[in-house]
Amino acid sequence: MKPLAGQHAFVTGGGSGIGLACARAFVQDGARVTVMGRNRGKLEAAVASLGEHGDARLFAGDVGDEESVREAIETANAWAPLTIAVANAGTGGLGTVVRTTAEQWRAVMQTNLDGTFYTFRHAAKAIAANGGGALCAISSIAGLRTHRFMSTYCVSKAGIDMLVRNLADEMGCVGVRVNSVCPGLVDTEIAAGLFATDDVHEDYLSCMPLARTGVVDDIGRAVRFLCGPESSWITGVNLPVDGGHHLRRGPNLDTFARAVHGTSLFED
Repeated sequence: MKPLAGQHAFVTGGGSGIGLACARAFVQDGARVTVMGRNRGKLEAAVASLGEHGDARLFAGDVGDEESVREAIETANAWAPLTIAVANAGTGGLGTVVRTTAEQWRAVMQTNLDGTFYTFRHAAKAIAANGGGALCAISSIAGLRTHRFMSTYCVSKAGIDMLVRNLADEMGCVGVRVNSVCPGLVDTEIAAGLFATDDVHEDYLSCMPLARTGVVDDIGRAVRFLCGPESSWITGVNLPVDGGHHLRRGPNLDTFARAVHGTSLFED
């Protein structure tokens, strides 16, 4: 019998990238999976690929809308009792603090931090009622080390990690474990600009003891471990999966930031 047989995982941002890699790791080990995201076309393609390994369904919605998250989790839980939830959906942001508008700040927080809160809030209740299980968030090396010109993103990810630790402390008594994975530079759509700027890419590599960039399955396998029976005594952990980048400094993003915003980084 596969190790996750009888489990049901809910994954936000599950249509591509890290979210899809997490969903794939779950179904390959026997779990049912519900993927949520805003792009129905991506979700349909994801479910078709996941169906080669097991049962998968989709729910199209925005994690920044609490009612949509509540409905998605309620629908998924009615299909099969939820035991795992992964808050992966996220967005980026680049710019100095003084040039970041309130609207830009709120947009990143709404998806990254609020979306994780909504997912955990509703999934934790369902999973506890089903006898316990695991929650996992996708944070970032940017939540652990400063990334100049990415303050909004950094703060959103640091907030996720603190939410994870607090919720782990609260939910242990009802059998719900809560952890996060903090990826380094991974080859995804959101990181395309960093890969395309040679000196930025090279600087990332210089900060990694294991000097290679990540692939989505590096993260998917780590999430699968933290949500599986092998980690039944692990909770409240913010696990860097970054080639060791967290041991050194944050990256030098100057070239990338100036390419996007020009030379006047501190003027409106």
